[in-house]
Amino acid sequence: MKWKRLFGAANKAQLFRHVTALWLLVKDPRAPLAPKVVAVLVLAYALSPIDLIPDFIPVLGLLDDLILIPLGVALAVRLVPGPLWLEYLERADAFKGRLPKWVAGAVLVFFVWAAAGGGLAWWFLAGPGSA
Repeated sequence: MKWKRLFGAANKAQLFRHVTALWLLVKDPRAPLAPKVVAVLVLAYALSPIDLIPDFIPVLGLLDDLILIPLGVALAVRLVPGPLWLEYLERADAFKGRLPKWVAGAVLVFFVWAAAGGGLAWWFLAGPGSA
């Protein structure tokens, strides 16, 4: 029974609603710090073009998205006070399936991956003996 409750947000419409509510949580100054940190990590993973396990690997590639994102959402929901989370869900319903403006988040994810790629390229090009 616990697993069914834990993965209840796995249905696509509910997951979209919960991820939108996480986005609202991150922007709200009333939200506690711990759920904000979890929400930022979940949103960064959801927006990231690079997965923990690449999608081209059969079954496992999609399984990480089906497990990690709902688990992150469930953890954030558990950390947020109940009435505040209900408010976020109500506000998320107002988007009616349209994505809110996530430009800042997308730009942040892009720059993090660009910095990581640049650092990796520098490390390979500089070589271990040239430092």
